[in-house]
Amino acid sequence: MKFYNTLTRKKEEFIPLEGNTVKIYVCGPTVYDSPHIGHARTYIAFDAIRRYLKYKGYDVIYVVNITNVDDKIINRAKELGEHPLKLAERYEREFFDAMEKLNVEKADFSPRVTEHMQDIINFIQKLIEKGYAYVSEGDVYFSVEKFKEYGKLSHQSLKEIKAGARVEISEKKRNPLDFALWKKAKEGEISWPSPWGEGRPGWHIECSTMSMKYLGETLDIHGGAQDLIFPHHENEIAQSEALTGKTFVRYWLHTGFLLVKGEKMSKSLGNFITIDELLKTYDANSFRFLVLQTHYRSPIDFSFENLEKAKRAYKRLANALDYLKQKLEGANGEDNTKVLEQYKEKFFEALDDDFDTPKAFAILFDFVNFVYKSRMDRKSTEEAIKFFEDVFKIFGFKLEKKIDRAKLISLAKEFISEVENKEEKELIEILIEIRAEHRRKKDYKIADYIRDKLKEAGVIVEDLGGKTRWRLER
Repeated sequence: MKFYNTLTRKKEEFIPLEGNTVKIYVCGPTVYDSPHIGHARTYIAFDAIRRYLKYKGYDVIYVVNITNVDDKIINRAKELGEHPLKLAERYEREFFDAMEKLNVEKADFSPRVTEHMQDIINFIQKLIEKGYAYVSEGDVYFSVEKFKEYGKLSHQSLKEIKAGARVEISEKKRNPLDFALWKKAKEGEISWPSPWGEGRPGWHIECSTMSMKYLGETLDIHGGAQDLIFPHHENEIAQSEALTGKTFVRYWLHTGFLLVKGEKMSKSLGNFITIDELLKTYDANSFRFLVLQTHYRSPIDFSFENLEKAKRAYKRLANALDYLKQKLEGANGEDNTKVLEQYKEKFFEALDDDFDTPKAFAILFDFVNFVYKSRMDRKSTEEAIKFFEDVFKIFGFKLEKKIDRAKLISLAKEFISEVENKEEKELIEILIEIRAEHRRKKDYKIADYIRDKLKEAGVIVEDLGGKTRWRLER
């Protein structure tokens, strides 16, 4: 298995540092606004990579941090007249809800900055003691000139960085490129006590602190979007390796941008699409397909036309799996296990080559054509079903459960008669109304019984804000 390493600018064989264990850290969101489809692109890509590593038998430890104190959060809270941590908590919930809807598996750890303040202060203090950082009027800065390999991730010299970088100008800095590890609190701002006075962490120090706390001094994979290469990831390397003297990350992986009709998303351009808005019209599987049909390092040009195409393509895969399941009982054709093995070998070779999903999908759709053209025996059909199910698991596609009509009718018959000819939706609404009547009478035993039986039939009933809603179980 190979990954393209941003640090070396070449594909390298993937060998974890500690046997079968893979330690991955992906930069999480700064929770000051609703999560958008650009966020989704990165987290879906790394979710699929994580799933594939687990499929291959690795023990994966996966960390995604939450930046819940930051300039953007403080400024947004001021605009809305809200406490910064309350605002961050609200948008954090939105982020996790959105990830769940997109079927992105939860990280093993989701550390928040505010929960690791002492760890961050200790990290900074050690950098000061080692001579890599200095205090200036309540701020603490990292001295980039002290770290001789600064620029190695973005492949720039200090002269090139000075010429092209937009840096925060401050008379407190010894060098314009020095970056803040600790920021002195402004009047009225949220702050924490430190040896240098009241303040809060700079952006970069949090990721080094939390990644090393949960994964150790050397990580196998560090991921994020391409716009984090400089300065964020460059600064992470500098402060981490200055502290430990060890390689901070062995493989740096970065996702390409998600553009909307060739432009970066912006509220001012009117092309800013939140995940919640998208999922009101389109299902998560279609969007995951749109993301994964493009190589994770390449840009995606999002449009609803492309999403419609992705929706149809995903449906073709799902239909092929349904077709195989329907054919299973009567399967009496040829033994095609060797052909299937050839397709599988090519498919997994593509994923092993820097997770080349476009090539993998091309092979997969060739196999779909083969499925419809051939007549397979039972063993071949069973193995083909297993292959499809593995593919869906790796890519994080979630098959919707079908409504069990027989159970719905059976349950409805306990309360009303002659329901066989009613549509499923009508049956559900009847049963929910019956349940509501029992709730009004405070007969919760029967109400709960109806809810539980509906769940068995594939229908989730939720009582929210005095209203009852239902949805299909996913």
